[in-house]
Amino acid sequence: MVQPLLALHGVCKRFAAVEALVDVDLEIRAGEVVALMGGNAAGKSTLVKVISGVVTPDKGAIEWEGRPVQIKRPHDARALGIATVYQDLSMCGNLDVVGNLFLGREIHRRGVLDEAEMERRAREVLRILPLHIPDVRAPLATLTGGQRQVVAITRSFLSEPRLLLLDEPTASLGLEQANQLLDLIDDLRDRGTGVLLISHNMGDIKAVADRVAVLRLGHNNGLFKVGTTSQEEIIGAITGAADHSGRPRRPADPEETWP
Repeated sequence: MVQPLLALHGVCKRFAAVEALVDVDLEIRAGEVVALMGGNAAGKSTLVKVISGVVTPDKGAIEWEGRPVQIKRPHDARALGIATVYQDLSMCGNLDVVGNLFLGREIHRRGVLDEAEMERRAREVLRILPLHIPDVRAPLATLTGGQRQVVAITRSFLSEPRLLLLDEPTASLGLEQANQLLDLIDDLRDRGTGVLLISHNMGDIKAVADRVAVLRLGHNNGLFKVGTTSQEEIIGAITGAADHSGRPRRPADPEETWP
């Protein structure tokens, strides 16, 4: 069996009285797209924040290529090769593409911004992606939603990530742009990058994901192979109509004892 790139074992996170994650397990391999699905308050955002170092788990173990690691801050995640593209993209519309790609990591030469080198590297890394950016000096606000997503993903590529976390990447895109972005995710997988895709869109999941991990109310509620699992079975796990958690089921009769 191929060793996972990232493995989470028994991860727990509580915020005051709310148990956001309870004994959550997850594995992602290099060159694999794992979809993370679940309803509201399922724990998806918290799990992404644990992997990206924004939130520190209360319990559990994290392994990277089979060795135990601690991810206590975003710097720790980036050092391992983990990059995250959030749904709001966190970019500046008034800056051009180059400015957004190198925001916070500008290249200097003799104390002065090396604009030529940053533009050269921007063109180089954008060339490997299938969605065309017409002008790297165009303000971000003039680009389409799909092109902005490409810029956000390209920014993560400057650190050569081995695992990319994508939070609802097609949520605000039209059909054509969404399809182009799904082609990009396919391309990333072919290049050996592990991808965790957080999405509510079953069409997107069926198009690019290899496996689906479902969270429900902070617990694992099933891990499914996309090619051999029906859409109805996955939706049942998301809604709670089907229980794949392995935990004892709560009795339907309130008079019965619940351990």
